[in-house]
Amino acid sequence: MKKEQSGGFPLKLNYKRTCIIGFAFFGICLLWQVYDSWCPTFLTELFKKALGTGKEEDVQYLVGIVMAIDNLAALIMLPIFGHLSDKTHTRIGKRMPYILVGTFLCAVAFPFIPVLFHFDNLVGTICMMAVVCFFAMMYRNPAVALMPDITPKPLRSKANGIINIMGYVGGAFATLVGILFVLTSYLPGGNKEKNIWVIEAPFLIASVLMVASALVLFFTVKENKIAELVREDLELGEKYAETQTEVVEDKPMSKANKTMLLLILGAEFFWFMADNGIGTFMNNYAIYYLHTKSSSSMINTIVGGLGSVLGFAIGGIIAAKIRRKWTVISGLGITVVAYITWVILTFAIAVPSPAQGEFNAFPIWLYAIWFLKGFGMSLVHVNSFPMVVELCDSKKIGKFTGFYYASSMLAQTITPMLLGLLLLVPTFSFQYLPVYALICTVVALAIFMFIKNVKTQKTTIATGIEALGADD
Repeated sequence: MKKEQSGGFPLKLNYKRTCIIGFAFFGICLLWQVYDSWCPTFLTELFKKALGTGKEEDVQYLVGIVMAIDNLAALIMLPIFGHLSDKTHTRIGKRMPYILVGTFLCAVAFPFIPVLFHFDNLVGTICMMAVVCFFAMMYRNPAVALMPDITPKPLRSKANGIINIMGYVGGAFATLVGILFVLTSYLPGGNKEKNIWVIEAPFLIASVLMVASALVLFFTVKENKIAELVREDLELGEKYAETQTEVVEDKPMSKANKTMLLLILGAEFFWFMADNGIGTFMNNYAIYYLHTKSSSSMINTIVGGLGSVLGFAIGGIIAAKIRRKWTVISGLGITVVAYITWVILTFAIAVPSPAQGEFNAFPIWLYAIWFLKGFGMSLVHVNSFPMVVELCDSKKIGKFTGFYYASSMLAQTITPMLLGLLLLVPTFSFQYLPVYALICTVVALAIFMFIKNVKTQKTTIATGIEALGADD
């Protein structure tokens, strides 16, 4: 490796390889975008039939419980699979076996969810959702841990931005499928026959692309070989880590680093309370409160995704200038502004009741809010995960990835149930969804302010043609 005149090694991000690793996250986001967009509505319709009620609010607490049970299982399984993958050693690597097995089994089970819904099988639908969740958790942690395994610490925000862009491409693709296959045309009042392919196609397409993305990863990323090639860069990256005290391999965490970790995970818990709360119920919010077509909600998701992609593209660059802490705080602040605007406009503008079989136009202003919210939260996500795995050595990346996802999954376990129960309160309706998100995000912002701003030495990072060079 060529030394610079300053005597230090240039740290360079291999963009090509990082993009390929991103195919794992492409499959993850594709799966969850379809899952979160369609399954809450499936459950709403099934529970309404089971309880003989015509009011969507009456069953949202049950929808929330089912969605939370899946997340509760993930809360337990993600740290387990992360720790297991840390201890695994095979010819194809320590993460790859979990990625391959989990992806293929998940892809097989996923298309059965809409089939069981089509035949009004409530128990079967819930059980199949649980099966999908289990196998998705098998590969999610190892897939995410693969990036920090082979990326020096100072470059992880930029790498995480690329990974997340790949993920959002997967999510956007799922959303486009949702626009082509309109869920509201299948539901009562859609004025069309219940064609099963309307709800089956998105799940089948997602499964095929998940398998394809896993195969691309397997045939192009030789995990063990790359880990050896980047060993010196990883060692150099330790010198520039944004931690309170130095991380020493096989030594216990310092008190300062533990405090930093707990604050990050605490703040993360509350921003996921907000993000997953509105994510779980947003399609229902559009269908049952705004009385718009489900395809409009899908377009809104794409708009938010565009804002996210912008944030992912520049989030690492911003962090290099002002550090990760202040980049995350800026992102949370932008999101708070978006939610405040959403609250004000929600209570200022009345939603008209459409005629039978008709739909309202989706509010244009909500597209702008979703773009702003997507941009703000992408600044948060692109930097928060690297901040967590910054605090551990190379032997514990899977374990600390498990900590990160345990915090998010705990939030995603609680928030659907909590919102569902709140929707049972006569004075609380879907109208209060942005209020809930705003409160949770403000708490997250307050917690994150207590994290100390860690300043490191200036890192020499290769740019231009050198930065694009492959080292594999």
